[in-house]
Amino acid sequence: MSSMTSAERREGPVRVPDPTIGFWIAKAASTAFGEAASDFSIRVMPPVVAVLLGFVLFALALGWQLSRRRYVPGVYWFTVAMVGVFGTMAADVVHVVLGLPYAVTTVAYAAVLAGVFLLWWRTERTLSVHEVRTTRRELFYWAAVVATFALGTAAGDLAAVGLHLGYVPSILLFAVLILVPAIGYRFLHWNGILAFWVAYVLTRPLGASVADWLGKPVAEGGIGVGSGWVALAFVVAMVAVVAVTVSLVRSRRATAAIAE
Repeated sequence: MSSMTSAERREGPVRVPDPTIGFWIAKAASTAFGEAASDFSIRVMPPVVAVLLGFVLFALALGWQLSRRRYVPGVYWFTVAMVGVFGTMAADVVHVVLGLPYAVTTVAYAAVLAGVFLLWWRTERTLSVHEVRTTRRELFYWAAVVATFALGTAAGDLAAVGLHLGYVPSILLFAVLILVPAIGYRFLHWNGILAFWVAYVLTRPLGASVADWLGKPVAEGGIGVGSGWVALAFVVAMVAVVAVTVSLVRSRRATAAIAE
């Protein structure tokens, strides 16, 4: 039986996953699912009902996640998926209902995210996902996650619609941009925490642009697969990636235990 570290004994285990390759693939799939599921729900039911339902599911998922006090893959990724759906709705409501331009909402959500990071740092003196071991730190973490989804949604809409780039150029743009923190961390010794959160923000507009390109009608610049089918495809992909990742982790742990 493996022994716990001093941090785990004092504050408990880490409550969120390690940012492995599987994590990033699942995160990208969750953002695409959130975009497509939001579009689909608003089309099949009254928008107000869809937004309220999205909020209820998000609140229930977050409460479930916080009650676990450790990383449980199924619960964590269900919560991320619900953040994706509700975060998309919230960002769209601000634009559609209040009539704020995408440039304004992008700047506003960037300021919100900066405020979350500042308060998190001043309170906990760390923004590392490897130190999310207490309820307070986890609350800061999820506040940052929600803000990144809102910011990413606004930035993606700004590029595709506000700047009239369209979906395919937006996909290429954000695919290139997300390589910047990856290369910076791998080869230029960038701060790991900074690289993580920059990449986390950029996965949102990248995944959302892919979902919009696949799901939107041809007349709107998409290829017309349909948002419902796109949502289904990406949630299946997310579940599959998480399942494979969990299986690999368990296999490595079993091998290490035998070796000991």
